[in-house]
Amino acid sequence: MRIGILSAGGDCPGINATIRGVGKTASAYFEMEVIGIKSGFSGLLENDYIPLDYNALSGLLNLGGTVLGTSREKPFRNPDGVPNEKPHIIVENYRKLGLDCLVCIGGNGTQRTAYRLSQMGINVIGIPKTIDNDVWGTDISFGFYTAVDIATEAIDRLHSTASSHKRVMIIELMGHKAGWITLYAGMAGGADIILLPELGYDIEKVNQAILDRVKKGKPYSIVAVCEGMNVDNKLIEAGTGIETRKTTLGYVQRGGSPSAFDRNLATRLGGHATELIVARQFNRMVCLRDDRISSLSLAEVAGKIRLVTPDHDLIIQGRRMGISFGID
Repeated sequence: MRIGILSAGGDCPGINATIRGVGKTASAYFEMEVIGIKSGFSGLLENDYIPLDYNALSGLLNLGGTVLGTSREKPFRNPDGVPNEKPHIIVENYRKLGLDCLVCIGGNGTQRTAYRLSQMGINVIGIPKTIDNDVWGTDISFGFYTAVDIATEAIDRLHSTASSHKRVMIIELMGHKAGWITLYAGMAGGADIILLPELGYDIEKVNQAILDRVKKGKPYSIVAVCEGMNVDNKLIEAGTGIETRKTTLGYVQRGGSPSAFDRNLATRLGGHATELIVARQFNRMVCLRDDRISSLSLAEVAGKIRLVTPDHDLIIQGRRMGISFGID
């Protein structure tokens, strides 16, 4: 068999470990031929690829980013209503390359594109990748725990500045519509207030939580917020009378070497993807559920997003410990 691998969407710690997991299992154990498609779906549009033999897959386990490159090319996007030939070009080039399957490493958008390509006759296997942890159908996506570790360390470092200057320190973490990083890093880093897009917040209740801490002899607070929530430090400063500063951690969360957990998860997902190909169980996404690697149909995944729910045990435990989530 001959398989292609691509990574699409944002970069993420663990992509190279996944490429290695798929490639080495496929070539060394199952004697497949493996090629790497460069720059995501753009590579299939332009026939830009490289062979991935055993030697080319060495040294990838701890390497951040993606050796194949990536892009945010969305071949099915049709904003102007003009007929889009890109999906047909991808199908044609897939067949010209003689591929038996295309492995798509990516987040929600990538899995949705993979599903739509499968409907056009391409054999596809999806591997969930995102630091946001918002891919539906898997308990954890590789890259998430690396991002949480980085964000937690940043919160740890803010504590000393906040306490020294008796300030409120806001730290904005990545996550788009999903607050997983903010929840996990906020709890692990000992944030006093954690604001999640799934829950929303009331600025008056945030300010009251800060003032309640002052009354208890705690003149500083750490506020962890998810990006895009528009938490204004001036409103907190005006409402509490306490000097307030905001830090945006940004792309630091996505870069660098993957954690040990993410390396192992990426390796497990990559290996199972290859097993599915050998068994000709196509058009599925590999996943982690209850600490077991399995898979589910891409049709179940496409168009869905995994969000934090109010009954998550970390939220329940956080409230019991006096942490404010800005809504009560």
